[in-house]
Amino acid sequence: MKRFLIIITLISLTFITSAYKKPDVYVIDAEKNAYIHNNLGLMYVNEKCYYAAIEEYKIAISLNPNTQATAVYYNNLGEVYLIIGYPEYALSCFQHAIKQFSLNFKYYKNLAKTYKTLGTIDTEINKYSNNTNPLNKVMLGVLYAEKGDIKRAITILDEFCMTEPDLMITPSIKNYIKDLVSTQ
Repeated sequence: MKRFLIIITLISLTFITSAYKKPDVYVIDAEKNAYIHNNLGLMYVNEKCYYAAIEEYKIAISLNPNTQATAVYYNNLGEVYLIIGYPEYALSCFQHAIKQFSLNFKYYKNLAKTYKTLGTIDTEINKYSNNTNPLNKVMLGVLYAEKGDIKRAITILDEFCMTEPDLMITPSIKNYIKDLVSTQ
């Protein structure tokens, strides 16, 4: 009987002190994977492998299609298209970036640069002049700056800053106005 208790005790101690660990469950996280693909795209741009960068940005967008981070992916994709000389593709990327997150001033500058490259600044000025959305004043001001009408750009952007002082985009616009003033 004593032997039997010793054997039971040894067996139970073996199970108690064993290193058994429940196996990890792999969770697919599309948002995290999108971030990784965006970073790979940035790496490829630094290496001037633009086709690979485009593909990585497209994967990032498809993995995480409707978030604020997607605006960054669209912007990065559009910048690559501008680098390789495809402004018509860049145009839709920057428009999607602004649609996803309209409070990043860089997206507006990139879109205006694309309009300038395409030669459609005047038609876009007409389009943005007739709209009542306050953020369209931002685009209008940047378009005037790209066109070379710095005084009008400063006036429109300053008016926006006065009417919308609490938006996240306003400090960037104020810095842009300072840069425009210093170039005159």
